[in-house]
Amino acid sequence: MKRIILLLAVMVIIGLSSAQEDLTLGKYPYEVAEKNVTFNFEQDVQGSGYFMTYRYAKAGALAFKDYVHGSGSIDNEFVMFTQELDKNTHPIDADWVDENVSCISVKEDNVMVYSPYQFAIGTGYYAVDPLVFDSLLKEKTWIKNYRAGTSMHHEVEYAHGIDKELEILAKEKYFHQYDPVYEGVGYTQMKINEHVDNGKVHFGVLQASSDYTASATAPAYPGTALTGSALSDIRAYKNPAIEIDEDYFGTYDITKNMTLNVPYKLVQKSEDWLPCCSGGWADIPAGLKKGFGASAEGIFDCSCLKKARAGMYGPTDVNPPFKEWA
Repeated sequence: MKRIILLLAVMVIIGLSSAQEDLTLGKYPYEVAEKNVTFNFEQDVQGSGYFMTYRYAKAGALAFKDYVHGSGSIDNEFVMFTQELDKNTHPIDADWVDENVSCISVKEDNVMVYSPYQFAIGTGYYAVDPLVFDSLLKEKTWIKNYRAGTSMHHEVEYAHGIDKELEILAKEKYFHQYDPVYEGVGYTQMKINEHVDNGKVHFGVLQASSDYTASATAPAYPGTALTGSALSDIRAYKNPAIEIDEDYFGTYDITKNMTLNVPYKLVQKSEDWLPCCSGGWADIPAGLKKGFGASAEGIFDCSCLKKARAGMYGPTDVNPPFKEWA
């Protein structure tokens, strides 16, 4: 008996017109663009024969992949939810805020037992000599969080039996303000409780070094490693902060709970205006004084104006012009 319950629901775009319009930011004086895409997948499969499944999901800086094949019997329950929320507020060119939030959640309960399977087709040759599927069990699952430079990998090969419970949760948040302020977090978790009968089991965890999320070329900045390109993978492999590589051959009971949380924040403040008269030369940051000549102090603390007034009207003038500056 085979039951398949499949729910594919919900791609919602909020705040965008249904008409075909140019949504490029910068076209109007005040613009707010918001997109919220969600996907829900639920499946229940029971049966025997040959099976092969491939599942891939991407949301923001998150990516998930799951691959299974083999012959025999299968009893599988699988639930996946993804969400990608993007909000961009641009009231004017020099004053804007971009926010991105993404999530991937997976839960699976899977029992597979290997056995050869014969499949007769039609009434001719293959009805008399049926096709034979003889494939040991294989299952491969990984989750990557490019926001945090995190990768978790689990794989079972050449197994005669797999009984597995799996939970995956990955989240990433990104905030970018014109000030500029860069702030975000990458959270990745994988939980596994499984029994593997006569097979090979592999676990891998990779966490990029701290400069991946703190440097000027980190995924905190748009257009760099955020997209999960080959460059980001190479940088993580060349200089990892955490690296786990485990292989088991035989029959095992394994429980794993792996969690990585990587927050970061970068604030770059700048002076909008140079202080003049109110605070004077003493209040100007030392970095901004570089390049000014020795006479600049009189300009910023207004002493040059006082000297000019005294020379024009005399030190005893009781009612000089610009007395509010005296």
